[in-house]
Amino acid sequence: MDLEKDSKVSVRMDVVGPEQPMEANTQMDRTFRRLKRRHLHWIGIGGTIGTSLFVQIGYVLPHGGPGSLLIAYLFWSTVMLAVNNCLAEMVSWIPISSPFIRFADRFVDPALGFCAGINFFLYLAILIPFEITAFELMVHFWTEKIPTAVIILVVLVCYVVLNVFAVRFYGESEFWLAIGKILLAFGLFLFTFVTMVGGNPLHDRFGFRNWDSSKVPGAPFVEYQKTGSAGRFLGFLSCLIQASFTICGPEFVSMTAGEAEIPRTTLPRTFKGVYMRLTTFFILGALSVGILLPYSDPNLQHALSDPKPGAGSSPYVIAMQNMNIPILPHIVNALIMLSIFSAGNSYFFCSSRTLYGMALQRRLPSFLTKCTRNGVPIYCVGVTMLVSLLAFLQVSNGTAKVLEWFVSLTTATQVINYAFIIFTYLRFYYALKAQGIPRSSLPFRGPLQPFCAYYAFMFTLIMPFALGYSVFMPDNWDTATFFFSYTIIGVLPFLFIIWKVLHRTRLLRPTEVTFFEEERRMIDDYEASFVSSRIRMDALKKWVIG
Repeated sequence: MDLEKDSKVSVRMDVVGPEQPMEANTQMDRTFRRLKRRHLHWIGIGGTIGTSLFVQIGYVLPHGGPGSLLIAYLFWSTVMLAVNNCLAEMVSWIPISSPFIRFADRFVDPALGFCAGINFFLYLAILIPFEITAFELMVHFWTEKIPTAVIILVVLVCYVVLNVFAVRFYGESEFWLAIGKILLAFGLFLFTFVTMVGGNPLHDRFGFRNWDSSKVPGAPFVEYQKTGSAGRFLGFLSCLIQASFTICGPEFVSMTAGEAEIPRTTLPRTFKGVYMRLTTFFILGALSVGILLPYSDPNLQHALSDPKPGAGSSPYVIAMQNMNIPILPHIVNALIMLSIFSAGNSYFFCSSRTLYGMALQRRLPSFLTKCTRNGVPIYCVGVTMLVSLLAFLQVSNGTAKVLEWFVSLTTATQVINYAFIIFTYLRFYYALKAQGIPRSSLPFRGPLQPFCAYYAFMFTLIMPFALGYSVFMPDNWDTATFFFSYTIIGVLPFLFIIWKVLHRTRLLRPTEVTFFEEERRMIDDYEASFVSSRIRMDALKKWVIG
């Protein structure tokens, strides 16, 4: 029996809302469950590690110093672990397409589900041209002869091919691309250790010299914009803002839930892997950058004011150049390109699935639910590609400026998305309690709940308002920075009110919440059938082999 062909689960997607009867709002989820555990694991890594970890992580080192950089990443990692706990508990029990968007719709208010979907799609869709722009920058590390438009077009075609010709190719591509990211990350961590103990052409055992205030005045906590404690706090805040943009991951794992094989077994294990990824990649990354370079390094300062082509703006490459290492910068540049391509591929996949989930719930036009015979939401892929064409802005504008635009547009949407997830979880938690459903019966139970959720909710509410704080400093007003930092904060409440007025939705009481009973029953049947088929296959193999 071909288990892969039998892994399709058609699920009715019912919309909760008073304006229409339930039967009038039914669509079918026609995606296939073909993503194995190894695919989910590497997709999570693919969405986690990108340009910001290898290049942009050094941009705030001059603002806060190595101490503030490390503490900021440590602190925001705890917030992300709390988000992971909440998301894993809901998604592992109800593994459906575009889960946390539809959870907001079903557990809170359909108007919130609509806002969550639009916000998350904008976040992902803008990150695609961001990664393409960064990829183009990497190519020019070696040559300026290839036209920018050609590079953008080639990358876009690759993304479309990987996302159209069956999801199994996406899973396989992410599996191999993520291996390159792992090699790059651990290679850079090893490079940091070897060079700090003297394994470099200069034979300089610098160790933690850049943390020593007697060797590097002002380290490890640097004053920024002001002097004294206020300046050190602003330096930490600048590092924290960068950390809130860089650190991510659980939302990308959750977006694969509707296409995950035996999801209630594979998803809890994959979410647990997020703990190790946060600790290994982000915290060690922040530590490594603070070890390799002093915050006052002139080459790093120049990279900030006038970004060099390619990985020349990476703190790791700057450190290699400072130590007169000739070959490694080219290797790092190639692997960073692989990392960027993989991250953009993950964003492309999740953007299309976000649109698909919203269309299933009649939040977007129904033609977006059209799938190919291989289960690919083809029109959603097309819309995502159209948004990705924003990458062509760099043809007529400076690359660095375009990157700045995209970062500003996405940072607020990312943190707001986490706030939506946490608020939805709190409604989920109290609905379970009100309806007498024990959390011990769930496939994954997050620790320290609901206190963990309140902790994350508090900081994900505060951060969006702090992102553009610099414009409020004396003589530092910048209209563009204000616009890109705060526009989404004003747009989302407007969309929420419009949806509520047009569709007359209301906040659901905990006793009214439903937990996708029909979808869960179909997934139960699928998993039972899958296990039964695998048992028969194992018995056949045993009989044949003897």
